[in-house]
Amino acid sequence: MDQDDGLTAVDNIVTQFNTYEDFLDSQITTVDLFYLEDEGLARQLVELGYRGTGEVVKREDFESRKAAIEIARLAERTQKKTLTSAGKNLQENFLRALAVREEDNRNGKVSSVIFIRDRNSHGQEISGYIDYAHRLKSEDFEVYFTGKKRLLPRSTDLSFYNWDSQVAVWNSTPNYQVIADNPEGLLFKYKRDRKILNVDPKALPGDNSTRIPIQTELYIQAVIFDHVSRRKT
Repeated sequence: MDQDDGLTAVDNIVTQFNTYEDFLDSQITTVDLFYLEDEGLARQLVELGYRGTGEVVKREDFESRKAAIEIARLAERTQKKTLTSAGKNLQENFLRALAVREEDNRNGKVSSVIFIRDRNSHGQEISGYIDYAHRLKSEDFEVYFTGKKRLLPRSTDLSFYNWDSQVAVWNSTPNYQVIADNPEGLLFKYKRDRKILNVDPKALPGDNSTRIPIQTELYIQAVIFDHVSRRKT
């Protein structure tokens, strides 16, 4: 039996029995109990491989696999809870675009920067760049995926510009450093691999980055930049 087959056999046993003692008891026959007259001794003989009707599994192997399977189960359940887009019937292109990127932005496989141009509650035209992964960690996106609120740039995002008041601000985030003094326009440096993301629509976005305009009825304009880090972890 190779290692994979051995693991499969142990996993089958672990998922079938709640405790190691339950597994041992399943290997003990009525004949064993009749002759030994001691359940504890019968269990010990099964554990040592001298008695039993099936696979020999050590206690430490059973308990370590039991713990590993439980950890994996809890991690999967936590991940499903974390994805606020999960189970939502999303009809709008922009929200679907956010949903398909949510998991990868949460686990660091992809880093997305969202450009939005629209009007605020005062009717003023605003625009800005949003670090999607950072916003996912700092607020609950349930209100956006359920349509209760629209995602809009804020003065605390990577960049924010109010076209009416001509107020412009920018902020570095845990993921990006803002390069605002570039003569050719705003640049973002991804801190993990130090690659430059160029958001100028007339320029290439940069290494391992893509620029995807989103056709949406929610905003005047929406664009998503996806950057895949090549740095080894």
